[in-house]
Amino acid sequence: MSILRSELPSIVGFLAFVVFKLLGDSLKPAAVGTVGSLILLVLIFIVVMWCAFSVVRHAECLATLFGEPYGTLILTLAVIGIEVALIVAIMLSGDAVPTMARDTMFSVVMIVLNGLVGLCLLLGGLKHRNQTYNLQGANAFLSVLVPLAIFALVLPRITHSAPGGELSPLQVGFEIVMSVILYGVFLAIQTVTHSDIFRQPDHADDDDDHHDVVVRTVPFHVIGLLGALLPIILLSKSLALYVEFGIAAVGAPIALSGFIVAALVLMPEGMSAVQAARENKLQRAVNICLGSAVATIGLTVPAVLIVGWVTGLRVELGLETTEIVLLVLTLFVSLLTFGSRTTNYLQGAVHLALFAAYIMLIFDLS
Repeated sequence: MSILRSELPSIVGFLAFVVFKLLGDSLKPAAVGTVGSLILLVLIFIVVMWCAFSVVRHAECLATLFGEPYGTLILTLAVIGIEVALIVAIMLSGDAVPTMARDTMFSVVMIVLNGLVGLCLLLGGLKHRNQTYNLQGANAFLSVLVPLAIFALVLPRITHSAPGGELSPLQVGFEIVMSVILYGVFLAIQTVTHSDIFRQPDHADDDDDHHDVVVRTVPFHVIGLLGALLPIILLSKSLALYVEFGIAAVGAPIALSGFIVAALVLMPEGMSAVQAARENKLQRAVNICLGSAVATIGLTVPAVLIVGWVTGLRVELGLETTEIVLLVLTLFVSLLTFGSRTTNYLQGAVHLALFAAYIMLIFDLS
């Protein structure tokens, strides 16, 4: 019974998918109207979020069993799987929006590097004053993130080999190969040759980060993680349909859909990062936040480009000028923040100010 209770999110997720599959056209936005569509959007959002928390819980248990940095890596890859599924579903639903992938990835970078990092540094700094982490580990993340972000989100806007922010065929091939190779080299550094630089420098025991979860066997948590991830993927098409309809119904900017997807994906992971920072485990928070940003650019970009190439859909990755300025400013401030071995709450406040500017621009530039 305890196992059934713990895996209830996955069960509800599968049942929700069966309901939407059986009822089909009778639950589409055109059939249920605006109010009904918004209610269904909220319900699907809650179910997907519940399953996402279950994914994170199983990843936390695997983190306890494997230790760092493997635990955080498992969590990051699971979250990226959810992100790719949602982006692809929205790309393939209804009228494909060429900028959907770009908006979502830009939102992930802004939420992670400004929202989550800012919240972690602010709350952790207010509670512990100064916090320490492994400087080499943070620098490793940023050394990969900066070129990947510039190549994926800035260069397509500047080059003239393809219209707008679209990539030329040569650029698509280069972007896929470069992203996969760089992320592969980074994984080798993180998990094989230099895993020590991604651990808390004071050698604190990581096991107490997971004291509130029941740890079982590796096969159990692997199956549980996949079982919670599958309903999210299955429901992603329905979620995408109602997100599009809801944004159009309330007259919100289309970029808001990218923010909603990014927030949905990152919320459980973000709560884990904030909790780690409050427990003075800043290295784990850094691994989660910067790892999400690197994996988003390093894995999501190739996946989306491959889907676009196979399906023939246009994919625009190049940001607009205002967004480029905000991205470059964010990367610059991040380099300053993680330029010393200690952090404080002032740095957190600066990142949160940048996050507030990003939210404002979503509505101001619509």
